[in-house]
Amino acid sequence: MGNSQHLSEFKSVLQENILQYWLKLRDPEGGFYGEVFSSGDVIKDAPRGVILNARIIWAFAAAYRALGRKEYLDAAVWAKEWFLEHFCDHKYGGVYWSVSATGEPLEDKKQLYSQGFAIYGLSELARANGDKEALKEAVNLFRVVEAKFSDTLYGGYTEALARDFSPLEDMSLSAHDINADKTMNSHLHILEAFANLYRVWPDPSLKEAVERLLDITCKKVMGEDGHLKLYFRNDWTVLPGAVSYGHDIETSWLMLECAEALNDESVVSRVKPYALSLGIAGNEGLLQDGSMRYEKLTDGTFDDSRQWWVQAETVVGNLWLWKYHGVASGYDVALKAWDYILKNLVDREGGEWWWAVMADGTLDKANPKAGFWKCPYHNSRMCLEALRILG
Repeated sequence: MGNSQHLSEFKSVLQENILQYWLKLRDPEGGFYGEVFSSGDVIKDAPRGVILNARIIWAFAAAYRALGRKEYLDAAVWAKEWFLEHFCDHKYGGVYWSVSATGEPLEDKKQLYSQGFAIYGLSELARANGDKEALKEAVNLFRVVEAKFSDTLYGGYTEALARDFSPLEDMSLSAHDINADKTMNSHLHILEAFANLYRVWPDPSLKEAVERLLDITCKKVMGEDGHLKLYFRNDWTVLPGAVSYGHDIETSWLMLECAEALNDESVVSRVKPYALSLGIAGNEGLLQDGSMRYEKLTDGTFDDSRQWWVQAETVVGNLWLWKYHGVASGYDVALKAWDYILKNLVDREGGEWWWAVMADGTLDKANPKAGFWKCPYHNSRMCLEALRILG
């Protein structure tokens, strides 16, 4: 199959399988519903997570920017209006972790990760249609992060704070994560958010922040083995954590994209060797069927489940290895991973993707189709990147 066939596949999955699914989850009262079971049952009164809602803004804004379909812009604006009213803390600043279906705060902690995705989604909408309200709030959130989360002693940012930005005992991002002062994951997505904001608000202080985050990624978060370290104390002492192949391959292309967003060739040339090393390290998780295993655990064993987001990042990361690093095998690796996704993860009947294929080959139907962590982000971004690179 040539590029034209693959381009057709990526576009079809993006529009008909992913975005069409999410368009149906728009709540006529405002915003988007918070959870859908794998059975297809929509839980209209489910709590709504900030990550899901910020990523909805991003996905539809990015799709509109690439494809120009007004229904995508309308959906992004619809999501933004509810988001700004209900997720933004109008007293202290920042965004809440979760709210009720009617918009009352539930978990009011200020996770660094969630500030990042709010900036990412809002800045993408500003890129798409020049939305001044979205841009103003994204800039405000950048300033909140710099003022409240920044560690001026050791560098980087604190993982989480209470609503009023006082310290928190438990800063863990999810049930899967340990309680750490700083994490790879939050620093990656703050980097991604700041770089995206720089595209529409090229402020010198923002450029400096992106450069600092790139340096942290290269010098502190990447280990000598080429893999990312996941958890840290305040002084960047490494805490025990798995090898996350999905984060390795995702970061390998995102860090280079963020460097390129600064329009500074010296930054790109500095980051590029690290990005290449990280992509090669991430591909150590590849399996014979073209998929990517989830993690290498601290005891040396493997979690061989094929998580939806890991497969999506495997496609993008390898397309970047091929296109921007000259790794010839990256093209074939990406398309083999894409073939695995088409055959195993895309739900042709119900829409969207299944959460995972388990190590024994069965589908993970215990986790939701839509929810706090199941969002139109990794998979829609994969399709958009493939369309851009292959097109």
